[in-house]
Amino acid sequence: MAQQKELSSVSEWRIKMADGSSESLAQQTRFACGAWLALKGLIMGLILKVCDFFKKAWDLGQNDPRKVIHCLKVGMALTVVSLFYYMRPLYEGMGGNAMWAVMTVVVVFENTVGATICKCLNRICGTFIAGSLAIGIHWIVSQSGKEFEPFINVISVFLLASAVTFSRFIPSVKKRFDYGAMIFILTFSLVTVSGYRVDKLLEMDNNRVYTIIIGTALCITITMIICPIWAGEELYMLITRNMDKLAYSLDGCVGVYFNDSGSSSDDDKESDKKLLGYKCVLTSKATEEAMANFARWEPAHGRFNFRHPWKQYLKVGASMRACAYCIDALDGCVNSENEVPELIKKHMNNIALKVSSESSRVIKDLARTMKTMKKSSNIDYLVGEMNNAVLELQEDLKSLPTLFINPQPLQGADCPEKKNAGAVALMDIMPLVTLASLLIEITTRIEGMVNAVEELAEMGVYKSVADEKNQNQPVGKSNVPDEHKQEV
Repeated sequence: MAQQKELSSVSEWRIKMADGSSESLAQQTRFACGAWLALKGLIMGLILKVCDFFKKAWDLGQNDPRKVIHCLKVGMALTVVSLFYYMRPLYEGMGGNAMWAVMTVVVVFENTVGATICKCLNRICGTFIAGSLAIGIHWIVSQSGKEFEPFINVISVFLLASAVTFSRFIPSVKKRFDYGAMIFILTFSLVTVSGYRVDKLLEMDNNRVYTIIIGTALCITITMIICPIWAGEELYMLITRNMDKLAYSLDGCVGVYFNDSGSSSDDDKESDKKLLGYKCVLTSKATEEAMANFARWEPAHGRFNFRHPWKQYLKVGASMRACAYCIDALDGCVNSENEVPELIKKHMNNIALKVSSESSRVIKDLARTMKTMKKSSNIDYLVGEMNNAVLELQEDLKSLPTLFINPQPLQGADCPEKKNAGAVALMDIMPLVTLASLLIEITTRIEGMVNAVEELAEMGVYKSVADEKNQNQPVGKSNVPDEHKQEV
């Protein structure tokens, strides 16, 4: 009976073939189902990836609509410059060289005004200089004879391309004229090589320069008129945001160290993200240097003059990073596995929180100075309060050995636990001493931030709050100078 059940459970449908053999229908069905499931899984996976991509793109555009506006501006510039091909009068005037205007718009249109102007000027200058040299060499070749023409062209391309390529390794050239050097190599090589077969080289060169000027002028006009994004303003906003993040991270790290409740709610997770804001300062060096370089090419706009000291913003950013490195080490102390006894924490609680609070107040005042572009009248007082808090912290550090290491001789010297009592007490206070030394070092580096911001205020001609109040205050009887009062 058991054998019959086993046979029925493994029974299968079979197809009898023409030659008398038979094949199992279940195997074919199983293979077809597996193939269909695999194909279905592949299609669903592709659909999910495409949906996820569009969701991320939508979130990106929603978080920063300026990126969408930039895309529309590029489309508008390409549409306008394409008219040189669609309209016959314009096409007959430029011919096939109209394509260079389209290529120029594609390669030079950037997100910020400064980056676009930088690329446009580099492209115009590189094209003009390279075209002029190529025409000059072509004239020399024409005077030398046909037999020497290939050799002179090859030697000139080799020497100039090698020299300009080497110049791209020079830091000052690479920072501001790297794109222009690359365009010089490209244009000079094309014009020199094509001049061997083309008769009207000067006309071709002029048309190419004109189309490039048209494309660059169109890019500069659109990027400056339609929702402009200024590199200088982006740098200014980046520095001020990083200052606020730095102040919050400093105040929060010390607060977490002395008031750690161990909870893991959503609010605590959000605050933990804000505590790590100093990492934005550590990773913003490349962005700051790029924005400062592009800001030099921009005209006067908003509150920024043409000769605004953009280099000084890099010094402010460097001083902020020096402070952020200490906060990074401080965060390591907060997350350390070596726990300090609560008695020792309570002894240093108030003064450590005071130092961090006074330090963050100084950073916030510097951020306020940057935002308002007005000299602060409280910065000297805040720095003095911070230094006084540091002195109090140093005095409390001096009192730690007398409080926590027993100066009396140990009884029962044979007991190993009592022999190591002093060493254990010293190891208990080491993490707290490390944190206190980092706080003192942070205050020193904050003073470097103060000096950098004050230098920026002097170079940027920031107005003081007192001067602005005097300018806005109406002249009345109470504002009569003292010498006039004496005459009355």
